[in-house]
Amino acid sequence: MNNKVSLIAALTHEYVIGKDNDLPWPRLEGDLQNFKQLTTGHTVLMGKNTYASILARLKKPLPNRRNVVISKTLPEQQGIIVYSNLDEALEKELGEIFVIGGQQIYEQTIDRADKMYLSWVKRNYEGDAYFPRFNSDEWDITIKEFPDFEFVTYERKK
Repeated sequence: MNNKVSLIAALTHEYVIGKDNDLPWPRLEGDLQNFKQLTTGHTVLMGKNTYASILARLKKPLPNRRNVVISKTLPEQQGIIVYSNLDEALEKELGEIFVIGGQQIYEQTIDRADKMYLSWVKRNYEGDAYFPRFNSDEWDITIKEFPDFEFVTYERKK
C-alpha cells in the first residue's frame, strides 16, 4: 500500500454521522471550509450511498478531487472511479486518500487509518448511521475550537 489513509467526518458525541442518507444537522460554519481545504486535489473514497447523497446535493461528483466509489453494482460514470471492493481501491490509488463515508466504509478503514479529521458537533442529533468507536489513547490529538463544533485531528501513534 503506497498511500496514506485519512478519515474525515462530522459526528456527534454519540458518534452519529447521518440520518436518511444525509447530515442530520444544519450547515456548520467552518466545517465545509475545513473539508474543502483538506480534500481538494486529493482522492476522496466513499460508498455508493455517500456518493448518492453528494449527487443529490451537488448534481455532480465533488469538484477538484479524484472521486472513488466502492460498489459492486454502480456502473462507471464520468467523474468517478468505481472499485468493487476496498482492498482493490487502496491497492490502486496513490497518495493521501480521504475516506468520506459512510458507516460501512469507515468501519472497514478505521484500523488502516494514519489520520482522522473529525468535527465533533456540540449538539446531539438523532441518526441512523454511526462512526465506529475508537480508542483515543492510540492517537496524538490536536483540537481547534469553532462555535458549533470542535475540529480534532488524530494522528496514529507510532
